[in-house]
Amino acid sequence: MSTETPATRFLTEHGVAFTVHAYEYEDRGGTRGSSQKLGVEEHQVIKTLVFEDETKAPLLVLMHGDRQVSAKALARELGVKTVQPCKPEVAQRHTGYQVGGTSPFGTKKALRVCCERTINTLPRIFINAGGKGLLCSIAPAELVRVLSPTLVDCAAA
Repeated sequence: MSTETPATRFLTEHGVAFTVHAYEYEDRGGTRGSSQKLGVEEHQVIKTLVFEDETKAPLLVLMHGDRQVSAKALARELGVKTVQPCKPEVAQRHTGYQVGGTSPFGTKKALRVCCERTINTLPRIFINAGGKGLLCSIAPAELVRVLSPTLVDCAAA
């Protein structure tokens, strides 16, 4: 598997120090599967979810692997009526990535990024590097530097 993807090119171009971690991808394995294969806490594995608001405007939501997004809380934080996950084919059209390999870096078009605030308290995070079975580890401060995300509190209790 090639570890060069639009995401890794984006990180390199922006001077981000990162390490690529390849693992055997499992359909429906999710962040639990990847965290077990890499021997890291699932809380440190950050999932990239594609949502859209009531006007169909897309946005990315970065969330801890062991937490769910509260769509209601996210909509309230963003000052919109509703947000909901995109259908897989719509998500792929917006990002250029297959579901299961969606990275917030190097997306096909620039998308608004929302990041769960507590992600920034971690020393290191593992986030998709643009392919199924491919994560990269980076410092959360670097994610904030290159993506300028809106920090939100939308983890479901």
